[in-house]
Amino acid sequence: MDHAGTATGESDRAEPDAELDFEHWVVSRAPALLRYGYVLTGNPHDAADLVQEALIRLRASWSRVLRKKDPEGYVRTTMARHHISLWRRTRRETLTSAVPDAPHHDPAPPDDALWQSLATLPRRQRAVLVLRYYEALSDDEIAARLNITRGTVRSQASRALDKLRAAYTPHYEGSPR
Repeated sequence: MDHAGTATGESDRAEPDAELDFEHWVVSRAPALLRYGYVLTGNPHDAADLVQEALIRLRASWSRVLRKKDPEGYVRTTMARHHISLWRRTRRETLTSAVPDAPHHDPAPPDDALWQSLATLPRRQRAVLVLRYYEALSDDEIAARLNITRGTVRSQASRALDKLRAAYTPHYEGSPR
């Protein structure tokens, strides 16, 4: 018996199993989560950071999330909310007196006009479109995931789609815009 009055090893057996379950889950779901992060951010490095942050939070809540039997939903919700949260904190430019020596260019996604157009959308609009069309969630589910109203979901989706349509609609002389 240990100092807590339990047979030595009883509590130790539960923890390694939980750890093993977590590791197996992460290994099996990591590629899909990275793809989801890439769709949200448009950048492989930001996607990896988003996945890492979500998995850290999942590990801290693993037993509770496992009881609800939806670790995937928890991680994707965490990723979407964290992505929006980062956008809110960093959307203002910070002026600096030092000019960089060379311009920084993120690696370009595949040469696809849609990806380029998606990358120009504000984060919230991009997140709404990803959740609607990539995740196939309803407006109510998107609102719950992003912690916004259903009306905001609809207006953000509408604005995002208008921007994408404008990017793809050819404007001929004399044709109405």
